[in-house]
Amino acid sequence: MSILVLGTAALDTVKTPSGIRKKMLGGSAVHFSMSSRLFTPVHLVAIVGKDFPPVYVHFLKRRGVILDSLLKASGPTFHWAGEYQGDMNTAITKKTELGVLASFCPVITPAQRRIKNVFLANVDPDIQRSLLDRMDDPRIVALDSMNYWIQNKRQALVRMLKRVTIYVANDQEARSLTGEHNLLKAARGLLRMGPSMVLIKKGEHGVIFCSKKFMFSLPGYPTERVIDPTGAGDTFAGGFMGYLARTGRLDHKSIKRALVYGTIVASFNVEAFGLDRTSLLTVNDLNRRLQEYRQIVLF
Repeated sequence: MSILVLGTAALDTVKTPSGIRKKMLGGSAVHFSMSSRLFTPVHLVAIVGKDFPPVYVHFLKRRGVILDSLLKASGPTFHWAGEYQGDMNTAITKKTELGVLASFCPVITPAQRRIKNVFLANVDPDIQRSLLDRMDDPRIVALDSMNYWIQNKRQALVRMLKRVTIYVANDQEARSLTGEHNLLKAARGLLRMGPSMVLIKKGEHGVIFCSKKFMFSLPGYPTERVIDPTGAGDTFAGGFMGYLARTGRLDHKSIKRALVYGTIVASFNVEAFGLDRTSLLTVNDLNRRLQEYRQIVLF
């Protein structure tokens, strides 16, 4: 089954110990799409400005991303600039320019309203709500957010959590929203807010999945060479959701395997700047690394 993803298509400027890239293609919906496309057709809902290079549009189309709801408006494209230092687990934001994103109202086609798998990537909770209001009875709705919205639009975000199947957060966001330092307690606190399942990303340390039926934890794939972590969380979510959409099931086995695929595809993401690595991936690449990962975690 297809996936519809709402989020950002951005121009990212990123500096790491390995170098700097200026205004490369990025954004939450783009990174998500680049991994979910490996499993199922993905429809991208976002907005860009007149400065968005046409070559980036062609790049996404060549990789099978469906752009029927990619809007173009006058004004600048959303631009994020950040730097990674030390262990590179956390980005230092240098600049955020919303541009056309500040007035974004998502528009989708009648056919897209019937898509059963929806991922609401990191944007304003009111924009997420406006998109979800347009959907016709989706099967899975997953939502991501960030500390900015937790701090500035907490009530809008909490209202959205009552409407979603899966909430995806990193460890800092889970602690901030619940006030719990222990991540398992935080996960259970998030479940009480409404979602059926909670997925807490821990960067290089892996992921915790928690529902009312079972809990599951996975380590990260040990990547020796980290070039750029930007978009790793969205890439993880794309692999996770893409696999679930392809199988059409939400049983324990499918969820665990989806978490593994998310972990594997995210490990490729950090090995190069932007989309340089994930845009070249095939399912065979994922399966080869999955076999290596299986040996690492087997006991």
